[in-house]
Amino acid sequence: MDEDLLGRAHALAQESFLAGSGPGGQNANKVATNVQLRVNAYKLRLPPTVFRRLREIAGSRLTASGDILILAREHRTQEANRAEAREKLESLLEEAHRRPPRRAKTRLNRLNKKKRLATKKARGEVKAKRGKVEL
Repeated sequence: MDEDLLGRAHALAQESFLAGSGPGGQNANKVATNVQLRVNAYKLRLPPTVFRRLREIAGSRLTASGDILILAREHRTQEANRAEAREKLESLLEEAHRRPPRRAKTRLNRLNKKKRLATKKARGEVKAKRGKVEL
């Protein structure tokens, strides 16, 4: 993955800060430390194969309009959450650029193939005998 893509992603990123929900004391209720990072995946100009993998990896974080939504709320400060959100975006893009390994075909030799077919035949005969008994 190239640095140009990361630069474009960070330039396109829109951040919004949200107040924390749930328990957490006065700090969580007063300060908006949660970060929501929004990046339009179409504007990143990704190759089709990489975009397909990104769509698969992102799952529900990818909206119908093509925005990737990343939420970071682990830390108590905005800066730490901003850094975490950007790291999540980078790891998502890196994972999308990683090609899955190609699956090697299983090779059976002649004897194993014969043995497998004989086992299947025997199993089929056992199952055939389970039917209704004819008098």
